[in-house]
Amino acid sequence: MKRLGDLNVFERGLTGKGYLRICGVDEAGRGPLAGPVVAAAVVLPLPCPISGINDSKQLAESRREALYDEIMRMAVGIGIGIVDHDIIDQINILQATKRAMREAVAQIQPPPDYLLIDALTLSGIPVPQEGIIHGDALSVSIAAASIIAKVTRDRQMRTCHDRWPQYDFARHKGYGTKAHLEAIRRHGPSPIHRITFRGVVK
Repeated sequence: MKRLGDLNVFERGLTGKGYLRICGVDEAGRGPLAGPVVAAAVVLPLPCPISGINDSKQLAESRREALYDEIMRMAVGIGIGIVDHDIIDQINILQATKRAMREAVAQIQPPPDYLLIDALTLSGIPVPQEGIIHGDALSVSIAAASIIAKVTRDRQMRTCHDRWPQYDFARHKGYGTKAHLEAIRRHGPSPIHRITFRGVVK
């Protein structure tokens, strides 16, 4: 059984079986009412030389930003997939998340030889893989991907705030906070709101 807090146990088991390019995959932005869903795929050198990697939700923003820079500098491979709000409305958030993940994995060259994915599995990718519930708290590779995805998306949402400051995207990043819902009621949806999501009214 994998123990919470031991973020290397999956990677150790796989390297012991001969897998050398283990790719963690995670997303940010499934729940918000606005903006894209962003997925990241990260291949770390193993054993991982970066200390402090954890589920991005458990890290302060300043710590996420610092780790983002370290991961970008030291990772063996990184891919980022972004699917915008309009595609999310067309194909639903689950399929959009999987599309973003596939795009991220496709950018890893040479290709990974094993995928560790937070909660999901991806059809159509001829690579052994494992979907791990709460994987961002159990695998250092998935946790690293969660940081890259989260920081990438947060930066995009801060840019969106500059264009539509009345929604305060820099604060809530598109999630359905009370203030965000009130802004939608007051101003109507912005061009980046997900019209098919509950709480967003045309």
